[in-house]
Amino acid sequence: MVRTIKTQDITDTIKDMCIEVNHFLSKDMDKAMKDAVETEESPLGKQILCQLQDNLKIAGEDMIPICQDTGMAVIFMEIGQEVHVEGGDLQEAVNEGVRRGYVDGYLRKSVVSDPLIRENTKDNTPAVIHYSIVPGDKIKITLAPKGFGSENMSRVFMLKPADGIEGVKNAILTAVKEAGPNACPPMVVGVGIGGTFEKCALMAKHALTRDMAKRSEIPYVRELEEELLGKINNLGIGPGGLGGRMTALTVNIETYPTHIAGLPVGINICCHVNRHIVREL
Repeated sequence: MVRTIKTQDITDTIKDMCIEVNHFLSKDMDKAMKDAVETEESPLGKQILCQLQDNLKIAGEDMIPICQDTGMAVIFMEIGQEVHVEGGDLQEAVNEGVRRGYVDGYLRKSVVSDPLIRENTKDNTPAVIHYSIVPGDKIKITLAPKGFGSENMSRVFMLKPADGIEGVKNAILTAVKEAGPNACPPMVVGVGIGGTFEKCALMAKHALTRDMAKRSEIPYVRELEEELLGKINNLGIGPGGLGGRMTALTVNIETYPTHIAGLPVGINICCHVNRHIVREL
């Protein structure tokens, strides 16, 4: 049976999501940051983490964005194949929600209309929208505003199959080392392995939205996530890049089948706020 969802409801939902995600950490990130304070061994690192906790507390109480860079809106839309969207163009409805969220929420507008002409759109649109059709009669919206301090640290490695798992490990560690303090650690490391050039990057981005408490269901991937987290936290970059153990809060890896001649690896690093929020209509 087909279920109708109005574009106005999508717009209103995304507006509220934009405002909420830019002022409050998700529950999983909040727990991870508090656990990091207890885990950090460096006195300076622990001090920085405590300062970040103070900043987050003030942001929530005074409705100040948790980061001055309120990001470019990245949206994953999982649309049930039994859903009928009514009331206008879906993409326009999504962008209108972002526009209202950033304008009405007094969030920083960071999007330019052309990558070279660089004229600000003044409402943080357009968003980057990824659509997928799934079974069911609901729409699941995941919003992940991405600041570019960490986004600029992204990497894609087109490895040879012979590079194998050690080549993958080296690629990820190389990306994190080169990011250093620029990604505002403690960071979250999203990784996509397989697919094609663009697929591995998309998986890396999507991996950042995974609940921090969840690990991969694939045994070797889960082991790889845990091993890399340990190696990254032994690099000594630490909170704020000033030394310590908590360089990364987690490493999330997604995989996909690939071509016999390739081994694409995408790494998308996010800062310590790692904004993500999910709503279902």
